[in-house]
Amino acid sequence: MKDMKTDAATIFTDGSSSGNPGPGGWGAVVVAEGRATELGGGEKHTTNNRMELVAAIEALKSLDAYNGKIFIYPDSSYVVKGITSWIHNWQAKGWKTAGKKDVENRDLWERLLAVVEGKDIKWQVVPGHSGVPGNERADEIATGYTKGTQPKLFRGAAGEYGINVSDISHDPKKKAAHDASKKTRTKKTGPAYSYVSAIDGKVMTHASWGECEKRVKGVPNTRFKKVFSAEEERVLVAEWKHLGKK
Repeated sequence: MKDMKTDAATIFTDGSSSGNPGPGGWGAVVVAEGRATELGGGEKHTTNNRMELVAAIEALKSLDAYNGKIFIYPDSSYVVKGITSWIHNWQAKGWKTAGKKDVENRDLWERLLAVVEGKDIKWQVVPGHSGVPGNERADEIATGYTKGTQPKLFRGAAGEYGINVSDISHDPKKKAAHDASKKTRTKKTGPAYSYVSAIDGKVMTHASWGECEKRVKGVPNTRFKKVFSAEEERVLVAEWKHLGKK
């Protein structure tokens, strides 16, 4: 499927994080005016959604002086629905959600609003991990930065770029296989490593369910969860401590 004109700019973006929050990275492929440019970066403590937003922001910033049509293809419905629909209601409600809570990542949404202003942009979600060449490359870049490595980024003539950015067709079987593999990798069974609880922002770990239950039973607005590894415990404790500061 081809959904773009040869004289238009094309962008693919992706973000990732190991843990949510945890180390994260973002990647983008930008092709415009005969040039192909790969962009990327990382942060030590972030979330997947924040990296998805940063990827879109940085990619569009790189086209600040470009005045033509832009086709941008994130694999994040959160980004696309947010900038094309939800954001108007958030602004009207003073940056509150329908549930009257503060909009998460408001700082990045405001930055994204600034970079899209005055530009002719078509947003379209592409399914990740489904064989879309531009998305696969953006994912490679984002994943590299998440792991703490810096991928070699291409910057040069579009004709020398080895990735077909005009192809946004995808393979449903490849997507299904990836999702099944991910589900298997993240399946949690067996004995607990520990139990984690949070009350009023104070997070504690427990060696047994009995200890955890004693703390949370009958107490309103608590969080508790069984975890299966030291890494999972570390990520969850950091996440709940972060939430407790909001």
